[in-house]
Amino acid sequence: MRVPAWISPERVGENVVIALDTLRASKMRSALTILGVVIGVSTVMTMASIVAGLRDQIVHTLEIAGPTTFYVMRVFSQTPLNPDRLPKWVRVRPELVPAEADRISQLPQIQYAGMWAQVFSRVEFGGVRTQQTTVMASDDRFTEIQGGDLTEGRWFTKAELKAGSAVAVLDAGVTRKLFGEIDPLDKWVRISGRPARVIGVYQPEANIFQPPGQEVSAIVPYLMADHQMQYDRTNGLFIAIKPRPGVTVTDAQEAVTVAMREMRRLRPGDHDSFDMMTQDQILDTFNKITGVFFLVMIVLSGVALLVGGIGVMAIMMISVTERTKEIGIRKAIGATQRDIQTQFLVEAATLTGMGGAIGIAIGLILGKLVTMLMSIDASPPLDLTLLAVFVSVSIGLVFGFLPARRAARLDPIDALRYE
Repeated sequence: MRVPAWISPERVGENVVIALDTLRASKMRSALTILGVVIGVSTVMTMASIVAGLRDQIVHTLEIAGPTTFYVMRVFSQTPLNPDRLPKWVRVRPELVPAEADRISQLPQIQYAGMWAQVFSRVEFGGVRTQQTTVMASDDRFTEIQGGDLTEGRWFTKAELKAGSAVAVLDAGVTRKLFGEIDPLDKWVRISGRPARVIGVYQPEANIFQPPGQEVSAIVPYLMADHQMQYDRTNGLFIAIKPRPGVTVTDAQEAVTVAMREMRRLRPGDHDSFDMMTQDQILDTFNKITGVFFLVMIVLSGVALLVGGIGVMAIMMISVTERTKEIGIRKAIGATQRDIQTQFLVEAATLTGMGGAIGIAIGLILGKLVTMLMSIDASPPLDLTLLAVFVSVSIGLVFGFLPARRAARLDPIDALRYE
């Protein structure tokens, strides 16, 4: 199949060279024109890198816990509820109690069930303290759900768990910050202002998803937190459950539902007074949150791209006016309307393509910097990179069409007379 002369590689290459010469002749104007494209593309690429990195880390964290792990909560809400202003339908629900976790752990379908709580607090030692972090109240099987390893010391004994003893296993990073070269074992720290003896050091999974400042700084026995600390018993209290090997999540959830309804003496027509959250729901919630955030960024980026496109159209209109005589000369020596139109379309596409390339580079760099600060291992979104290049060039073609059409329709006689 013969390629038309006006779209042959030689002709397109020639038009690109002409376009670059034109851009060099008016550097400042060209730079301001593509600024909107650069801002729009770089914003999208930065957000895509961050969202992709966060999603990869959450998926990795869920894989650590295992796809079958799920949680029983008083209420599952995609946005945390204000514990001081709970709606009536939440207030009528009983709080979770340890007896429910004990009953669930005895079910034949369940391998593990434990009462857990999240406490937001600081850890202090010798005048040094952490920022506000998460303190997990659980038991000696914490790593079965969260992964990681105990690098020093030991976990809680059965007696310590039963008594709610003031003992703690500290995160390795927090330990380095508080103790430096001092051996932390058997030292006393303060958690939420309460004294606790350090009995172990915990190294979390290297890629576990935790926003900066919200890493798990310490793990304490559940009953210690329940007796000595203040925490949100609606959003921060739950039962972590892992089914036995070979038992599906559905079967395990059905067994847990029956047990919970029996303990709460719910009648057949009554709604459940508790919620369950699976790993898929966690990922789905994350996707919804980041999806809305990403959509807002797309809209803002679209506005920037629209401004950039209008700028391209304005600059190309000015360029057509300034080069009217050049267009007349080219037509006089045999250039067709299609040749002229192609020249100006290639020039507009080159302008926005350069803006897209710069925006991609800036966006990837910013995305990498942000994910590094957040301790997230993120790879560049290559599919979106290709899409960004396509969109950038398309903007030039769409917004450059009208100026190119105007240039192609100029009468050669009138163009040669233009001063």
